Amino acid sequence: MPNKYKYYSPVRVRYVETDAQGHVFFGHYYTYFDIAMMDYMQAIGYSYQDLLTDGMDLLYVESLCRHHAPAYYDEVLNVHTRIANIGDSSLTWEFSIHKEASHQLVATGHIVVVNVDKDARRPMRVPDALRRAVKQYEK
Repeated sequence: MPNKYKYYSPVRVRYVETDAQGHVFFGHYYTYFDIAMMDYMQAIGYSYQDLLTDGMDLLYVESLCRHHAPAYYDEVLNVHTRIANIGDSSLTWEFSIHKEASHQLVATGHIVVVNVDKDARRPMRVPDALRRAVKQYEK
């Protein structure tokens, strides 16, 4: 397992997430990334709901997922995540998904989000409270 990740979310593969070939349909990895992002924000003490309450929102501007091995129904996947970079108005999330039982690497990827004013949809500085929460958690 990657040492650079302090946080992970376990996700059990549901039957509905598999395709005709019997493995996880590629698009569901983005759902797993999203689950881990929201769980991470809860874990550091600054949730997505806190962001909304503060008048902001996150817009996805870039995403990438590399597939290394298939995952199958009922396997538990550990979705490791971290905020790799905080820009003025952007956050870059990194992910590494491993099978819980064997630690086999399944997928890696990243998502870049831009923090925006919830109503005007214009970029805003990433809030200091979120910056502090990430710094405190990742130290």
